[in-house]
Amino acid sequence: MTSSKQMEQARAALDNFAIELPSWGFANTGTRFGKFVQSSAATTTEEKLADAGAVHRCTGCCPSVAVHVLWDFPNGAADVPAVMQAAAVHGVRIGAINPNVFQDQCYKNGSFGNPDPEIRKIALAHCLDSVEIQNATGSRDLSLWFADGISYPGTGSIRARKDWFVEGLRTLHGALSGDQRMLVEYKPFEPAFYATDIADWGMSYIYCKHSGPRAKVLVDTGHHYQAQNIEQIVAWLLSENMLAGFHFNDRRYADDDLTLGCMDPYQVFRIFHEICYFTWETGHAPDIAYMVDQSHNLKNKIEETIQTSNNAQEMFAKAALVDHEKIAAHQMKGDLIDAEETLRDAFFTDVRPLLREWRRSKGLPEDPMAAFRESGYLQKAERDRAEKNRGAVASYA
Repeated sequence: MTSSKQMEQARAALDNFAIELPSWGFANTGTRFGKFVQSSAATTTEEKLADAGAVHRCTGCCPSVAVHVLWDFPNGAADVPAVMQAAAVHGVRIGAINPNVFQDQCYKNGSFGNPDPEIRKIALAHCLDSVEIQNATGSRDLSLWFADGISYPGTGSIRARKDWFVEGLRTLHGALSGDQRMLVEYKPFEPAFYATDIADWGMSYIYCKHSGPRAKVLVDTGHHYQAQNIEQIVAWLLSENMLAGFHFNDRRYADDDLTLGCMDPYQVFRIFHEICYFTWETGHAPDIAYMVDQSHNLKNKIEETIQTSNNAQEMFAKAALVDHEKIAAHQMKGDLIDAEETLRDAFFTDVRPLLREWRRSKGLPEDPMAAFRESGYLQKAERDRAEKNRGAVASYA
C-alpha cells in the first residue's frame, strides 16, 4: 500500500520534472522510404514553437524546445532574435542546440572523423557557429550526434578516426563558457554499419574524458542493441557523474523512434527508478536534461507529443513512489522476491488520480489531451497550414 510519504515524494518529483520537446518533432518527417505529410504539420520554426507552446499549456511540463541549427537557424546567429521572440510569444524557451553534421553532401564520409582535413574543418566550424547560437540564446546544452563511421571492413582507419574525433571535440569543448555543457550522444549503427565512430556509452565516456569537464554523455533510449540493460548504463553513468541527458523514445527493434513507453513502459520506469534511487541515496538530484527525440510519422504530431509527456510524467511519478528504505533493506539482506515486489508495487500503482490532483493544484487541465482537443488548435493549424503541406506532398512525389 502506498503511504502518504510516498505520495508526497511523487508530488515533489512532479514539481521538479520537466521534459524538453524537439522542434523537428512538429515538422513533416518520415522514413528512408518516404514522408507521410500531415496537413497540420509545422512548416516554419515559429509554427514549431507555437505547437510546443500548445503542448506546454496543456501539460505544464514542457517549458523548453530543442532546436536544430540548419533547420531552425538557416542563417546562423542572425536568426536568433526572431526565434527568441517567437519562443517568448508562445510561452517556451530555447533549449539544447543541435548542430547538423550529417545532412550535407560533404559529410558522405563523415564529419569529425572524415579523412579529409578540409571536411573536418567545415564540421568544426559549423559546431563553433552553433556555440555562437548557444551563447546568443542563453542555452546551456550543446547536443552532439554524429553519423560518422565506416560500413565496410578496411575502408577506414578506426584508430585515426578516433584521434580526429578527440581533436575536434577538444577544440569544441574549449569554446564553451559559463555553465555550458557538451552532450555527446552515441549510436551502435545506422547509417554506418561496420564501425560507428561513437557506437556505445563507453566510447562516448572516453571522448568526454578526453574533451574536458564540460563534456558528458547523452543517452538515447533507442540507441542500443536488443535486450541491452539501459538502466544499468544509466546507473553506471550516474555513479561516474557523467550522465547529462536523455533523448527519450521507444523501440521494438532498433532506433524506431516510437512514442515513449508504448512498447516497454516498465523499462522507462526502471530508468527513472535508478535516477530516483540515486537521488535518495546521495541526497541530491542529478543534473539531467530530459529531452524527447522521436518521429511522429503516423500519429498527429502534437497529440503524440502530449501522449509522450503524459507517459513520462506517469512513469516518473511511479518511480518516485518506490519505498527506497524498504527496497534497500531487502537488497542488503538478499530478499530477492521482496525487493522485486517493492519495485513492482510502485510500477503497478495507478498514479493517474495523483496526476489529476497535481494538475489541479497547478491550474492545469486534468486531462491534457482532452483540453488540447477542445481548444480548437489542431483545426486552426490544419486550416492555416494545409496549403503549404499540400505543396510539401508535391515536392516529395
